[in-house]
Amino acid sequence: MKKMPNIIDVAKRAGVAPITVSRVINKSGYASEATRKKVEEAIAELGYVQNSLARGLRIKRTNTLALVVTDITNPFFTLIARGVEDAASKAGYTVIYCNTDESEEKEISYSNILVQKQVDGVLLVPACSSPQSVRFLGQNNIPVVLIDRRVPDIHTDVVRCDSEEGAYNLVKLVIELGHRNIVTISGPQGVSTSDDRVAGYQRAMKEAGLGDNLNVLYGSFTQACGYDLANQALALNPRPTALFGTNNFLSIGIMKALRDAGMRVPEDITVIGFDDLPETMVVDPILTVAAQPAYKMGVLAAELLLKRLSEKMLPENQEIILPTEIIERQSSGPPLG
Repeated sequence: MKKMPNIIDVAKRAGVAPITVSRVINKSGYASEATRKKVEEAIAELGYVQNSLARGLRIKRTNTLALVVTDITNPFFTLIARGVEDAASKAGYTVIYCNTDESEEKEISYSNILVQKQVDGVLLVPACSSPQSVRFLGQNNIPVVLIDRRVPDIHTDVVRCDSEEGAYNLVKLVIELGHRNIVTISGPQGVSTSDDRVAGYQRAMKEAGLGDNLNVLYGSFTQACGYDLANQALALNPRPTALFGTNNFLSIGIMKALRDAGMRVPEDITVIGFDDLPETMVVDPILTVAAQPAYKMGVLAAELLLKRLSEKMLPENQEIILPTEIIERQSSGPPLG
């Protein structure tokens, strides 16, 4: 097997000291333009590639971040990932992507792998409310910024939207249209986004004097679950006049179930959802939603993590809470009769 060229080989080819090659590669210290050119030509001729891992071990920094999300197929998390990538790349960092499928076990497994890979920091969408992963990463001196979801009894940075307020305003809009029997189709209990959106629904209903009409069906944040729970909701007596899907995948499943049941939206039933959909996934009619600025969340979370890594003194752990935007579209209307 042919030996890979190293920094000493480059120095010999260029006729300079190894420290000079290091200065040119790392753009640190002085090197004349002529010397820099000789080193760059030697690198090109030998096909030298810097060992970033070895360099990272020396400076205790790998310039690598990890983004751990619960479902990379969800366009909401795809937009967050793009925001993280753009901010990290601008700062000279690369990003490793991990997908947990809403599994705490996979999240813990990835946390172990990321410690072994010596990533500099982790951006985490928690699969549940357990603090185990955050604590483990902290014990290994890896800073963590939570995105989208909170974890109780843990001290770390968080970037999220105001899910409770967004759900409150969304449900309030439907109540003002005349709906009284509104069923919420939610993700699992114990996940902060699910709990917050249910709390917003409950607050809006109680304020309208509809506390006796509360009805929440819990499941997972998937299209299949939205489909199944929508059918359960349609079997209720009395049948709801409006359904609230607490994330975009649940809303898509709800719309499919209603279409298969031969029901018209919004003529027969109103549907509202949390998180907007990209043009490639838009359902007909277009959903009334509480939209989150997913890309901005990714950028802000990455920038906050990079500030921690730059060793700039920041105040105690920060929680950045962004507002949602209520977008009223064709899927909401007054109830029949």
